[in-house]
Amino acid sequence: MNASNFVEGVDFSLYLILAISVFFLVGITAVMIYFLFRYRKKNNPVATNISHNNTLEIVWTVIPAILVLIMFWYGWTGYRPMLKAPEDAMEINATGQMWKWTFEYPNGKVSDTLVVPIDEAVKLNLFSKDVLHSLYIPAFRIKQDVVPGSEKMMWFTAQKKGTFDILCAEYCGQLHSYMLSTVKVVDRAEYDNWLAAESSPADEHPGLTLMKRNACLSCHTQDGTRLVGPSLKGLMGKTETVIVDGQEKEITIDREYLLNSIREPNAEIVKGFQPNLMPKLPLTEEELNQIADYIETIK
Repeated sequence: MNASNFVEGVDFSLYLILAISVFFLVGITAVMIYFLFRYRKKNNPVATNISHNNTLEIVWTVIPAILVLIMFWYGWTGYRPMLKAPEDAMEINATGQMWKWTFEYPNGKVSDTLVVPIDEAVKLNLFSKDVLHSLYIPAFRIKQDVVPGSEKMMWFTAQKKGTFDILCAEYCGQLHSYMLSTVKVVDRAEYDNWLAAESSPADEHPGLTLMKRNACLSCHTQDGTRLVGPSLKGLMGKTETVIVDGQEKEITIDREYLLNSIREPNAEIVKGFQPNLMPKLPLTEEELNQIADYIETIK
């Protein structure tokens, strides 16, 4: 059983192109070796100049042209169905950002992993919050660039239950290789139960939930290790050197600095870290304070 409805078309095109390539690799190599011995100096001491051969030139032009057209045709027939989703396809918004995938379902539920019912068409509306990404599900044989400010989509029908990898196939920054997720294919009843369940654990700090949703932990660790941005461990009350309008300034990190750094992430950059990586987040004052409350708990 194929994992999606596109596997057969894509795989056939691949195998066809591979078979033709191997045939010519072996054939041309064999002819080269034959010529090497057949026309060596011992067997052909006087070189013969052959200006042209019409039959040979027609053959090596027409046959490759036909083969290229055959490869194009099967490639196109495998790719064409991907361009238009069925009218009744279930729509899910997929958002890429450095360095995380987020999926929003028709009822407003948001998750870090993609959950879909088996044997039903699913259309992913693709968005990017920052740079160019590319959503790639290898098992489904589908990939589509996610371009900021551009409407993109991809669709599929999952035909096999299980969990499959989701990757970012376009280099999008320092942690590109960590931009991983999964798609889980389940029965319709299991999907409906999952969709109706609460998104967030009841015992999780709301600030942590917001940070996960906005991919903050992709750049800021909680254990003191360095990533793209400063670690959040023991951050409050820490003395740091920041760059303000090209000038260095020593500050003590307090709640006000933290809130301002989320509102205007490039206003005061901690020395040693690159500016213009953190985007402005569309957060309310209440959400900003929830994040600050949680960061204060990370000792």
